[in-house]
Amino acid sequence: MPLRQFDYLFAIGTIFAALDAWNIGANDVANSWATSVGSQSVTYIQAMILGSIMELAGSIGVGARVADTIRTKIVDTALFTKDPSILMLGMVCAVTASSIYLTIATKIGLPVSTTHSIMGGVIGMGVASVGANGVQWVGKGTGVNTINAGVVQVFLAWIIAPGLSGIFGAAIFLITKYGVMLRKNPVWKAFFLVPVYFGITACLLTMLLLWKGGSYTITLTDPEVAGTIVGTGAAFAIFIAVTLMPWLYRVVICDDWPLRWYHIPLGLLLLRRPEPPARPSDGGPGVKNYYEGHLTLEELQARRAAENGDTETTAAHAAATDDANEKKVPDGSDTSDTGHDGRAPPKKLVGPRPEGPVYSLAVLFWFVKYAFLRGVDQDVVHLQSRKDILTGDVEELHAHAAHYDNKAEYMYSFLQVMTAATASFTHGANDISNAIGPYATIFQIWESGKLPAKDRAEVPIWILVFGGGFLVIGLWTYGYNIMKNLGNRITLHSPSRGFSMELGSAITVILATRLKLPISTTQCITGATVGVGLCSGTWRTINWRMVAWIYGGWIITLPATGIIAGCLMGIVINAPRWGGGV
Repeated sequence: MPLRQFDYLFAIGTIFAALDAWNIGANDVANSWATSVGSQSVTYIQAMILGSIMELAGSIGVGARVADTIRTKIVDTALFTKDPSILMLGMVCAVTASSIYLTIATKIGLPVSTTHSIMGGVIGMGVASVGANGVQWVGKGTGVNTINAGVVQVFLAWIIAPGLSGIFGAAIFLITKYGVMLRKNPVWKAFFLVPVYFGITACLLTMLLLWKGGSYTITLTDPEVAGTIVGTGAAFAIFIAVTLMPWLYRVVICDDWPLRWYHIPLGLLLLRRPEPPARPSDGGPGVKNYYEGHLTLEELQARRAAENGDTETTAAHAAATDDANEKKVPDGSDTSDTGHDGRAPPKKLVGPRPEGPVYSLAVLFWFVKYAFLRGVDQDVVHLQSRKDILTGDVEELHAHAAHYDNKAEYMYSFLQVMTAATASFTHGANDISNAIGPYATIFQIWESGKLPAKDRAEVPIWILVFGGGFLVIGLWTYGYNIMKNLGNRITLHSPSRGFSMELGSAITVILATRLKLPISTTQCITGATVGVGLCSGTWRTINWRMVAWIYGGWIITLPATGIIAGCLMGIVINAPRWGGGV
């Protein structure tokens, strides 16, 4: 029987679920793409397009699985059997608290865990409605079982997620650093290792999809799962070897500058191309310089000495600066039309407001572009380098990190796009449930008047589209505000570093999935970023103020949303009924 008397609750739940999904797009999706944008493997607009496709595919395709660890294993929903409307109210309070907190966090540029945000909301409404005893604080049983479920998992995740991802990210980058980047002729070393990296990455990401997938059911036995993982990795490595690698050989090693990305499907046929013509006088398109705008320590000292009038120090560093510039921009790099920081200024999508009255078609069209495209009309890399109280001296921070061969870095940019895209798909498949999970419960109780069968809310396709749509809107309109605080504001990024960070984060998510820990992608990528940054051999490559700011956000998320949800729930269920008279 529909609970029509609670139409207003369903309407409120709809509004705040949309706001929660918008915040997930604005706050959480940056975790998948901040390193790729910061290392300049993709432009910001490319990240938005790829992120939208992968997030929607994950949300709508396999996002029907509700995160039952958060919504049914934190508070026992069976306690609401006598009055399901109380659970409906509780989920409205939980999603309201989560969306309010996330809106504030997103506005101030604080990357937080959307998983822990909704978990705090559920805990708060549970304490207010059924008491603290109704909340599962630790797992049942003894020994290890006590930490395999309940709220204690959140506190463990604060340590396990960044710690493990930092270790994995550092290990992967150290292999890359000493196996490729610091070796003689690193381009050839990278050329032979890239297919191997692609195969390993495909294996790991297949694990991620098999173990942390969506609503589909895996019926394979353990040997079959292992065979699927290894077979997928091997097949993908062979595919890369016969398609992408011939193209990279022609572009990077043979300097075949007329080749474009759409020639990649030609594969082995590219090896039969004749020698490329002479490069035009303007340089022509070439390998991007991934260290544009980032000075080495010698260059920075020389520039600041010149600014301070220290001619002796300037002369002492002049030779080192010249050598660094030569290495920094190898032959074929595209450095035309660079801005004041050495990078090419991005093309504006919105542009200046045209002349004319507000009601003119040109001005109205400009307002439409401003509303929909202002969020992607941002130079995120420049915003990441802007100095403020949290960033400190970003130039000096980056100057302590080594610069590696630009063409070798270029090869890792393809790996980084792959890891970012798959992480984005998995994020859409799983984390969108943080918004639509409570909303699906609200909808089912409102429509049927009953608790969700077997403690799980059936998720109609329109709710998946609803959640995925607002997630993408949040990404496009305000994703830059969080993305600017990740990436280069923590440490210097490059494709080889970014790939190591994202792969280390993915491995941690895989392990956490098997352990059923509700970890945050923000925690994983931040830990991996710190781990890779420390591989430069000095703590000065890490912005510890920004790390502390992010870590503080993790700690306050759960109690903040819990207090908001608890207060809302307590006020509503204990409010006096004035309409009944005395």
